[in-house]
Amino acid sequence: MATLVSHPDEVRIVSKRFGQGATKIDRYLELDGYKAVRKALGMQPDAIINEVKNSGLRGRGGAGFNTGLKWSFVPKQSVKPKYILCNGDESEPGTCKDRLIFEEDPHSVIEGVIIAGLAVGASSGYIYIRGEYRYLLEIMQKAIADAYAKGFLGKNIFGSGRDFEVYWHGGAGAYEVGEESALMESLEGKRGVPRIRPPFPAVVGLWGGPTVINNAETLASVPPIILAGAEWFANLGTPKNGGTRLFCLSGHVNKPGVYELPMGYNLKKMIYEVGGGIPNGRKLKAVVPGGSSCPLLTAEEIDLPMDFDTLMKAGSMLGSGGVVMVDDSTCMVKFALRIMKFYQHESCGWCIPCREGTDWLDKTLTRFHSGGGIRKDIDNIQYLSENMLGRTFCPLGDAAALPTISIVKKFRKEFEDHLEGRPCPFEKKGTVEQLPVFA
Repeated sequence: MATLVSHPDEVRIVSKRFGQGATKIDRYLELDGYKAVRKALGMQPDAIINEVKNSGLRGRGGAGFNTGLKWSFVPKQSVKPKYILCNGDESEPGTCKDRLIFEEDPHSVIEGVIIAGLAVGASSGYIYIRGEYRYLLEIMQKAIADAYAKGFLGKNIFGSGRDFEVYWHGGAGAYEVGEESALMESLEGKRGVPRIRPPFPAVVGLWGGPTVINNAETLASVPPIILAGAEWFANLGTPKNGGTRLFCLSGHVNKPGVYELPMGYNLKKMIYEVGGGIPNGRKLKAVVPGGSSCPLLTAEEIDLPMDFDTLMKAGSMLGSGGVVMVDDSTCMVKFALRIMKFYQHESCGWCIPCREGTDWLDKTLTRFHSGGGIRKDIDNIQYLSENMLGRTFCPLGDAAALPTISIVKKFRKEFEDHLEGRPCPFEKKGTVEQLPVFA
């Protein structure tokens, strides 16, 4: 189970109330809770949006789009109601930080939802929580009920004359609904499959109304920005990458856990100083920098700052902040197979490239790893993956393809070694594999 651990380099912003009993609303208020909403109630909507935009806060769910800019796309006038939707369907393998926010500081999410509503003129918000996080639903239910009892939700919030309703919703256990349009379909009571875009949610979202969809960590970052200002938040990170990030360290690392570090924190330092290095004196082979859907980095590529732009230039993504270490005892063919099995299982089957592509890749990798591979399979695995890219309604097809392409390109020799040392040279040598657990 993921835990928040401590390191001197941490900067506690989102996690500052963790472990302090902030699930109780009175304690949350003692720790500056709901002060940001009170301040936002005295601000113009455009001022709120500009503050968030100038802070450099970018989507913590994986896309990394500027949050304030996203809010600005919502039309000021609309004949249909506007909505705020918190995406708490944290299902990206290697990622476990939103769970801690819901568990330790649920009111910060509620407060972020209200502020987003004030910014775009919405009067209701939904908090959608991953189906497997059943025990968190009770925490969120109580937090919402307590906020209503205090007059912070419902009619005339904070005595301001404005109304704002918040509802919680539990998922049914599907990775696919982490995609924003599939999330809306699920919330509307339909099968959670992606919508064709455009139109985009900011214009046509929930029940046809303009909708802002943000990750839980993103929304929890908003109240500190309103209280302390955009410049303060922006200066915590790197240019265009403001603030801090909850990084989830897992896999082959001595000190796994969730750490809140400034955006742009060096990955090598994160692994060897914050995470304590690789267990049992083994060498690092690869790193998944932002959840299983991201292209892998080799051990030689890790001396770089962890922000959205740098990772993109390096050929990968910061993603959801799930940093998974892979040591030199790991068979990368089996690692690719493990990832592919997850995406094959979670594909909704809506579009052919993803449905058929993940299935064929799963079968090919299974056969290849078990000793039935031929040399042509190596190129076919890469070819199939590349032909999935950009050809699906949602990014799930890309999520399956991108890590696979990177593994074939960067660890091709291991694929070739499987042809010589059948079935798997790692298993033949008697190496006991402990793969990072993805699913």
